[in-house]
Amino acid sequence: MPRILIADDHAVVRKGVVQILREAFVSPYIGQASDADELLAKVLKEEWDVVITDISMPGRSGLEVLQQIGEYYPELPVLVLSMYPEDLYAIRAIRTGASGYLRKDSVPDELVKAVHCLLLGKKHITPFLAEKLANSLEQELNQQPHENLSDREFEVMRLLASGVSVSDIAQRLFLRATTVSTYRSRIMLKMNAKCNADLTRYAIENKLL
Repeated sequence: MPRILIADDHAVVRKGVVQILREAFVSPYIGQASDADELLAKVLKEEWDVVITDISMPGRSGLEVLQQIGEYYPELPVLVLSMYPEDLYAIRAIRTGASGYLRKDSVPDELVKAVHCLLLGKKHITPFLAEKLANSLEQELNQQPHENLSDREFEVMRLLASGVSVSDIAQRLFLRATTVSTYRSRIMLKMNAKCNADLTRYAIENKLL
């Protein structure tokens, strides 16, 4: 009986994943979390065979809690299930400790296959992601500015580049406006940008939006 914990702030997504897993596995024990804090609390409280989590959730991002899970339970496999394309977050997720990365629009069979791999102690790497990982070492020699951002800084940068105000970002990420302003200052320095328009132009040119 596999013990699987699903974390996503959208109940309809959790319901869909639960249905897929119940049809594919025999009597699975499935837990649910609606945000990063609840996810971490349940990881610390109970034993799990696999964790499936989104990246973008209220409060701390999925990447932040992924790192924390790795600190407490480095052997616990985590599958990131995200709406974002692989070329945007997959490398970050794998480097942070994820054992696999899938988009939410993947077919159910792909999700089942990924969970099976993780239960066997293997990683689930799509051909596209394998190619990205193979090229990442070479790319590190010529890193682009956005690759020097932390996971949270990268998230804030994309929102700023999309035209979202500091106050709206704070509300969306459950942060203080002053905290977001601090992130913005760091981002501007690391990206050598003078204004939000510079971020927007950079994001469009590098296909980050």
